[in-house]
Amino acid sequence: MVSNVDIPFAELPSSARRHVYLFQGHQFLDRFAMGVIVAVTALALQGRGLGVGEIGTLFAIYAAVTLTAELPFGGLADGIGRKPVFLLATVASLTASAVFILSDAFWPLAASFGLVGLGRALRSGTLDAWFVEGLQTRAPGVEIQPLLARAQTANFAGLGFGAIVGGFLPGLVVGNSTSDPLVGRTVYDVSYAAGLALTLVVFAYTVFLIREPARPLNGAVVLREIRAVPSTISDGARLAISHRALFLLLAILTLMLFATNPVEVLWPTVVQAMLDPERAAATVGLLTAGYFLAIAVGASFAGKVGRLFRRRHAMTLAAVLATLIVCQIALALQGSLIGFVVAFLLFSIALGLSESPAASILHAYVPDNRRSTILSVQSLLKQLGAMVGLLVLGWIAETEGVGKAWITGTVSLGAAMVLAILLVRQTRR
Repeated sequence: MVSNVDIPFAELPSSARRHVYLFQGHQFLDRFAMGVIVAVTALALQGRGLGVGEIGTLFAIYAAVTLTAELPFGGLADGIGRKPVFLLATVASLTASAVFILSDAFWPLAASFGLVGLGRALRSGTLDAWFVEGLQTRAPGVEIQPLLARAQTANFAGLGFGAIVGGFLPGLVVGNSTSDPLVGRTVYDVSYAAGLALTLVVFAYTVFLIREPARPLNGAVVLREIRAVPSTISDGARLAISHRALFLLLAILTLMLFATNPVEVLWPTVVQAMLDPERAAATVGLLTAGYFLAIAVGASFAGKVGRLFRRRHAMTLAAVLATLIVCQIALALQGSLIGFVVAFLLFSIALGLSESPAASILHAYVPDNRRSTILSVQSLLKQLGAMVGLLVLGWIAETEGVGKAWITGTVSLGAAMVLAILLVRQTRR
């Protein structure tokens, strides 16, 4: 891997610093809008009378649409531009929120979740690629890992603060009533309305502040790029498979999500069992915000940790995976709420530490004309790993207990750590 120059942020060219600040602001706003909605989704669905099975089906529809559309739209962003595709994603998100607020039946809600999945697939790898390519233009040869860490800190901070606002907003706006015709089908729709308004702000921010080199964009160009999507996908897949470092990295991330996603999904069930029902909802809400904010803290320290490992990102990733193994086992063995919260927040910080080293390795090997495609390949594999992990470890949790499922998942983290050690050797070449 090419060795880049590690320059203090204050010594970067002013255009590069502005580029970082611009992207940080965008990431915070975009994820804040998302966090406001995520905090109340399940409650808003229950308020519409949907059962657990129907809610699970809606999330399955979201996952299926995301997986199906992930790669085609990554390739499209490489062809027609990152900004236009991100704006399409924002329109899909706006439409999804509007349909949700106006709906109380299963099939319209299914359409809303499908639009959320479409928006997720559209935005994947768009402005992330724009950010990295802009850095390479404004500060060529600079080490991007600490700058990626800054962006990821803003990302997860937005989710965390958004979850706090989304959780408390219904009570602040409409008091203790369970429904209000002015804000939608349930009291929780006020958070959806706030998320929709914030998404409009993100749309305007993108239109007026995000700049990228002009590309020809008309009906013929778009049609040509759509026709080229299959070859773009196959080229990106061949690159991911043929390049040993990329292949190892993608395998590591897939194994990592196999183990860690069941922790993210199942931890509320463990907390609820430790608390009285009256306290469980508020505690889970606060811990959800704490989870995102702890990841943001980890991301903010990733630059300093990377410096300790002399910017050998694969070695940093191996060390973080070892830390995750310890944290996940400790989490599985906790029997008290305080011990669980401490272990959970340490686990979340370790997750945040993993983000920028992995991203730095990926961006070091990907050409600009395949960057969005490879980012979509990465997102797709991570989602597959998360889905399979939830199926396998979820079954173990159902039969043997959540703690045993999480400990079993550390086998996958161990395999990822072994691959990370192989990646250390590969990147040295």
